[in-house]
Amino acid sequence: MNKKIAWVTDTAALLDEKFIQDNQIHVLPLNIVFDEGVLRETVDMTHDEFYDKLRTTKTHPKTSQPAIGEVVALYKSLKQQGYACAIAIHTSQHLSGTYLSAFTAAQQAQFDVYPVDSKIGSFPMMKMIELGQQLERDGFEPDQIVEKINELADHSELSFIPASLSQLHKSGRVSGTQAFLSHLLNIKVVISFENGKVVMKEKVRAATKAKAYVETLLSKDLESSIIPEVAVIHCNNEEGAISWKSALEKAYPLITFQVLPLSACVGVHAGEGTLGLSWVRLPELVVPKQREKELVTI
Repeated sequence: MNKKIAWVTDTAALLDEKFIQDNQIHVLPLNIVFDEGVLRETVDMTHDEFYDKLRTTKTHPKTSQPAIGEVVALYKSLKQQGYACAIAIHTSQHLSGTYLSAFTAAQQAQFDVYPVDSKIGSFPMMKMIELGQQLERDGFEPDQIVEKINELADHSELSFIPASLSQLHKSGRVSGTQAFLSHLLNIKVVISFENGKVVMKEKVRAATKAKAYVETLLSKDLESSIIPEVAVIHCNNEEGAISWKSALEKAYPLITFQVLPLSACVGVHAGEGTLGLSWVRLPELVVPKQREKELVTI
């Protein structure tokens, strides 16, 4: 295959700078809308600056997708750089219009773009990019690559535990009564992605029970799937994530765990202190060869 493919995503994936540079990823920043104006995630503010503002702001911020002009400009630039097309992996279309905007922007830029609805955010988006680039190196055509990435999207999981319901109340996701009772009774909720939509999975007393519930979701998937990696995700709660990671490594010694921050856009709604887990149930296509041998031996 001679087509030169550009890889595009947004900051819902929150890729680290080394991954972006090593893999030549083009990242569109999502927007946080404060009273004083719009700030682009990772461009106009660091995460520390975002959480500092979130604690002190009088009006709760909102989130928005990248401006269509910004997307068109990126696609025109990629075309000028000699790329034949782009594969654009974006956060769930139920959470942001970025995925749908990619179609419009591609038409305006007169550039071939293959938009992908990841149906999720964070860690699985990174794995979709890794898979796609491997398939590109193996000579697959763009439409074939997108088909396999879509399969991976259907095998991706992410569940998180907001530290409190106060931020969800401020962003209009729960009522004031629910937030008050949650604080009074120490109720924690578990929120998961299901087919691209965010749903409340469970309500329990205490954070330890909420984490145990998320671990049961992981254990259930392990019964029928290969899960070599799990991300412990967090909203400005690295200490809590590292502590949970240590406990998980003892409970699941065959899994590689890593700690990853969540997008500031998640922080707007879920709040500082949020913790969660994310993983990908590997389809047969991406089972490592060495692991296949181990399975046969067992």
